[in-house]
Amino acid sequence: MEGLLASVAWELASGEVAYALEGAIFVTGAALQWLRDGLGVIGSAAEAGPLAASVPDTEGVYLVPALTGLGSPWWDPYARGVVVGLSRGSGRAHLARAAVEAMAYQTRDVVDAMRTASGREVTALRADGGASVMDLLLQLQADQLQVPVARPRVQETTALGAAYLAGLAEGVWGSLEDVASHWALDAEFTPGIGPAAADSRHAGWLRAVDRSRGWAHG
Repeated sequence: MEGLLASVAWELASGEVAYALEGAIFVTGAALQWLRDGLGVIGSAAEAGPLAASVPDTEGVYLVPALTGLGSPWWDPYARGVVVGLSRGSGRAHLARAAVEAMAYQTRDVVDAMRTASGREVTALRADGGASVMDLLLQLQADQLQVPVARPRVQETTALGAAYLAGLAEGVWGSLEDVASHWALDAEFTPGIGPAAADSRHAGWLRAVDRSRGWAHG
């Protein structure tokens, strides 16, 4: 499918196979590491969330973290990172917030591609992994997707899923429904802005992405 990958999500001992539609994004949380190690903007990755939340918006700053090209749905190996919209008023907090917002924008790009490819609407999103501890990120994600975003109590879902599959094979759990019943909500975020405002901010992101594309190719 255009801009996306189709892969096997899991295969059970019974032979049942589930497939996934996947969007591969090259740089998300690693952009925060770059702010820390490459630029010295933050002292630790944990500082990024509070610093980004200390300003109400980026004041028009966008950071496209195409440090190794752009993945789904663009698939542009020649794209390179850009920061646009800087002014004399731009500071550390605006750059940190732009890096956090970039995660939400990239996820929206993938979800929009999935909506187009599948012909189905996304009605909710479950977020996990290290970056999901940032309330700001999940609120931005809910705003951009215009759907509720839920964070589970156990955020290391990849490792947990592998454990569940092993448990299913060994009879610890009897079915996928049994496994699903163990999912527990930690927090839910609902859209705080309307579709028009979300689309306007995303349009600025797309302008920034356009400037990053093909850069290394000349």
